[in-house]
Amino acid sequence: MRPRALDDYLGQEHLVGPGAVLRTMIESRRLSSFILWGPPGVGKTTLAHIVAEATGVTMYTISAVTGGVKDVREVIDKAEKSRFFDSPSPILFIDEIHRFSKSQQDSLLGAVERGTVTLIGATTENPSFEVIRPLLSRCQLYVLKPLSQDCLLRLVDRAITVDAELSKLNITVREHGALLRYSGGDARKLYNILELVAAAGQTTAPGTPEAPAIVITDAMVERCLQANPLAYDKDGEMHYDIISAFIKSIRGSDPDAALYWMARMIEGGEDPQFIARRLVISAAEDIGLANPNALLLANAAFDAVMKIGWPEGRIPLAECAVYLAASPKSNSAYKAVNDAIDLVRQTGNQPVPLHLRNAPTQLMKELGYADGYKYAHDYEGHFVEQQFMPDALRDSRLWHAQHSPAEEKLYRRMLDCWGKRYEES
Repeated sequence: MRPRALDDYLGQEHLVGPGAVLRTMIESRRLSSFILWGPPGVGKTTLAHIVAEATGVTMYTISAVTGGVKDVREVIDKAEKSRFFDSPSPILFIDEIHRFSKSQQDSLLGAVERGTVTLIGATTENPSFEVIRPLLSRCQLYVLKPLSQDCLLRLVDRAITVDAELSKLNITVREHGALLRYSGGDARKLYNILELVAAAGQTTAPGTPEAPAIVITDAMVERCLQANPLAYDKDGEMHYDIISAFIKSIRGSDPDAALYWMARMIEGGEDPQFIARRLVISAAEDIGLANPNALLLANAAFDAVMKIGWPEGRIPLAECAVYLAASPKSNSAYKAVNDAIDLVRQTGNQPVPLHLRNAPTQLMKELGYADGYKYAHDYEGHFVEQQFMPDALRDSRLWHAQHSPAEEKLYRRMLDCWGKRYEES
């Protein structure tokens, strides 16, 4: 069922449609190295084969799962020996290129740079994280998208009418909702599901006159499948995308969206401790001083999950997610600590003022250690104005209050204590 020509290839119109970059490259037969990045089952390998077939260029294939530096060097050696005059460079197709180690990717650099091979890589992971920068800079990056519902339905129709086995079974698709939902834009998964469901509905030998029609419905698909219908890879990019959406929903004060993304993680088999840790971070980073109780609740939710286990642990996690999303927000502490770290990096190790230093020995006292230090609890309101920053940074402000009742209360106290230093411009 794999298409062998560009006109039979479905989806990715932004890359292979009329005038698009890959179609132009193929039609002009002027290939350059590139990496195809996209989710599973959207046609990365197929597209590489079509490029080779349409241009008439020899293609060597290596799987990064099983291949190594030795395999790469053997292919490069073959490529060097097979080149004659102006003949085009052979294609080296590396599937799952993100699984190559740094040293394995390094072994490709020279051959790609010299044009000994034209590299086509395929990856489901973000290349900026998984592909070394020198190699990435020598390749174009093309992003493939999940297949649309229209493409998936056309693939189903092609399979039941053209495939050598499925076309004998007299298959009718009455409902396609479950097929689309379970495949999740993955053509490979779609075909696997279709084959499984067709086999389950088959009662007689295919092609015999008495073979009844197989009518595919949503209920039939759901009965046949035991797999999780949700696309969620705990080790892949989807993992980071969904946790990002979860945290941003909390930050954006949308408890419904926060619960939805949390449910996606739960159904995908995410580690509950990972979700709990992210809630603790969000409580400190995004709610912060606007509602200090948020951090206490997030920490309590973490403890509760550890104590009661799963699946009951989803309840305190949900309670915490809703509470954080519905809470007032402030990132003043988050910004302040980042600004403090930046200040330290810019100014180096400034000396501690003498009056703030401990003086456990007589010599230290004679040198002025602790001299002039004022013990705050000896003064009214448990405050007395004195210098706590290094001399070179004595007027630096790092924490700036934001607008929430709890935080403004803290700000008013600082204003009472420090006066003009805490007056906001």
